[in-house]
Amino acid sequence: MAGLLSKFRSAITIFFFLFVVAVSGKPHRSSQILRPAVGFGKEKMSHLHFYFHDIVSGPNPTAVQVAAAASTMKSPTFFGAVVMIDDPLTEGPDPKSKLVGRAQGLYALASQQEAGLLMVMNFAFMGGKFNGSTLSILGRNTVFSKVREMPVVGGSGLFRFARGYAQAHTHTLNLTTGDAIVEYNVYVIHY
Repeated sequence: MAGLLSKFRSAITIFFFLFVVAVSGKPHRSSQILRPAVGFGKEKMSHLHFYFHDIVSGPNPTAVQVAAAASTMKSPTFFGAVVMIDDPLTEGPDPKSKLVGRAQGLYALASQQEAGLLMVMNFAFMGGKFNGSTLSILGRNTVFSKVREMPVVGGSGLFRFARGYAQAHTHTLNLTTGDAIVEYNVYVIHY
């Protein structure tokens, strides 16, 4: 029994030694200042202007309800509904104007007192200078406010390390169909 205990202690000692060697190295400092990698250049601010087409009616909707609570239809604000989107972004308010990208993600009706949405979406750009780049939006959108402001929380491509805000203004809302065209002004700081 003593020999087995001795071998067990030796094994534990070797394991501990290897563990210490594996995790040692350069110590991590949580207060260390990190700088962007070489090649990012100087920060700049861009202003993007486009129109968001949220189409819930017709044979080819771009916004589709994917979940709801049992009480959602009884709620005056449709509280609990979740809608998945793949909405076109265009240069002008006309749906036939030049496509610049798509808003992809979801919105959820998150307020019991007003039409308040939780917006979680990426603006995926498909042309021009920002082709292939995205901006990520996460915020509150009170639909019937004149202007709504939501934060830009990140991005990809030319929008790496992006931060800023998006202002939404309803251009048109068809109360019969629920279709909406929303004007967006996005101000973003990026490299």
